[in-house]
Amino acid sequence: MKIYVCVKHVPDTAASIKLSGDTGFEDSEIKFVANPYDEYGLEEAVTLVENQGGEVVIVTVGKEAATTTIRSALAMGAHRAILVKIDSQFLDSSVTARALKAVMEEDGLADMIFTGKGSVDTESFQTQYRLAGYLGLSVVNEVSSLTIDGDKAIAERETGGGEKQVIEMSLPCVIGATKGLNEPRYPKFPDIMKAKKKEIKEIDFASLGIDDVNKIVGIEKLEPVPERSGATMLEGSVDVQVTELVRILKEDEKVL
Repeated sequence: MKIYVCVKHVPDTAASIKLSGDTGFEDSEIKFVANPYDEYGLEEAVTLVENQGGEVVIVTVGKEAATTTIRSALAMGAHRAILVKIDSQFLDSSVTARALKAVMEEDGLADMIFTGKGSVDTESFQTQYRLAGYLGLSVVNEVSSLTIDGDKAIAERETGGGEKQVIEMSLPCVIGATKGLNEPRYPKFPDIMKAKKKEIKEIDFASLGIDDVNKIVGIEKLEPVPERSGATMLEGSVDVQVTELVRILKEDEKVL
């Protein structure tokens, strides 16, 4: 079984982001990690291959610095990796999906493709759908339970309100993993050392022939979230507080 796992190099959610210019941010001193949701997909892929045999290949679209995240993924049990190098901090999900498709077709299509349900930086939640569309494969997102039965994948996903949906698909397919699917392993020291010797094939984005990047969605301007003003404590009876709250919403905040 050959499995691709799409892993994104993202800022740690605890990092303090400082904007640089209108469309970027300072990233030289920020800690980057593997997108947390992608780790659930990676753990599932590694476990499947451990049980059934095969190969897990990491595919990443990102800057050269993404190799640190890739090494961490390799330490979790992936066999090799492919890095599509870009210069931009942000790339439209459509372009990302097309880059992933091109690399996978060149390397040889797999039995399964895992992604996270979304990335914690841009949170577009589009890449897995676009990738599946370009490859002509079935896709299901937010998968919290997965069973492989021969050439079929049986996926269970949360639909809200405590309800669950079970979807059966033929392999190959694209699976968007989420919390609850498994518990990602912590690499041991020997695994970290072995990961240093595993192959990371680097491919320049420009060589893929995706020539209409600037025609896709782009960022016009980034702005920091405005700081919240201090809270206003309302006192008095319930009637007095409600009256004052309505006045504030109408006259001060002008939202009514």
